[in-house]
Amino acid sequence: MRPLSALLLALALLAPAAASAQSKPPAGPTIVLQTTKGDVTIRLRPDLAPRHVERITQLVREKFYDGVPFHRVIAGFMAQTGDPTGTGEGGSKYPDLKAEFSKESFKRGTVGMARTNDPDSANSQFFICFAPAPWLDGQYTIVGEVVTGMDAVDKLKKGADGDGMASDPDKVKAVRLVDQPR
Repeated sequence: MRPLSALLLALALLAPAAASAQSKPPAGPTIVLQTTKGDVTIRLRPDLAPRHVERITQLVREKFYDGVPFHRVIAGFMAQTGDPTGTGEGGSKYPDLKAEFSKESFKRGTVGMARTNDPDSANSQFFICFAPAPWLDGQYTIVGEVVTGMDAVDKLKKGADGDGMASDPDKVKAVRLVDQPR
């Protein structure tokens, strides 16, 4: 085999491996939500939303999310937490964040930032999708994805029809940062 032919064959054989390595998102910090229904491991995506991921990890370190309810849980759609008041209107002491929309799609296990009608109003609240939600694509900031524990998310107490506000909701007992890539 000629050297050029051997080189082209080697490149052709390596191309699929290189393509799959490129399609895998870079490693981000990992957090574990200890909930009343079990643990949920979330890999955060600083490649998509660096400021939002920085905020979440800051709040985890400050134990902000410990004891916070899943105040809004809509069957077939999503479970929302991150509001210490449990009303859906609370947040952290920090200013709201500018949106960091991406081309990624909301699917089962996607973690997105909750906000008001103002795209730049995300603060501390986030939600986990039970199912694909393509109508959110490009409209809400994606901050991560559930790696393990969707069974626990599926068991969260669902709220009332309409607004999904749960009475006597399940809670995030504690959140810990388990992996912080360098």
